[in-house]
Amino acid sequence: MATVALRSPSEKVGGLFYFGRMLDKIRLHAKGELPPDYHANLGKGFDEKCANFLRINYDQLVERVKRGGIDEEILQWCLENGRRPDETDVYVWNEFMRKRGWNDEVSQILKRRKGKRA
Repeated sequence: MATVALRSPSEKVGGLFYFGRMLDKIRLHAKGELPPDYHANLGKGFDEKCANFLRINYDQLVERVKRGGIDEEILQWCLENGRRPDETDVYVWNEFMRKRGWNDEVSQILKRRKGKRA
């Protein structure tokens, strides 16, 4: 997998893990700077889970990101056009994201990707 300057999935925007990373991928792809290795999974995997969590259509989010704005403005758009998760929802989402790959169906993929970097 090609390396690119993406935020860590554990960096928060508006209290949410992963949201900023998803925005980074959308922005890089729009500028033609996202490595091809990432293209097949745009809008899938964690991107899809995050969009679904916010009840936002991923393609509409892409269009919103392309119009510009800072992360917090885009998150606010999501909250106004999707849903506004409460504190418990955010906690559950963050814990889900924080523990992905430890001992679940993603573990083998994570292990393989780490091996490729070594």
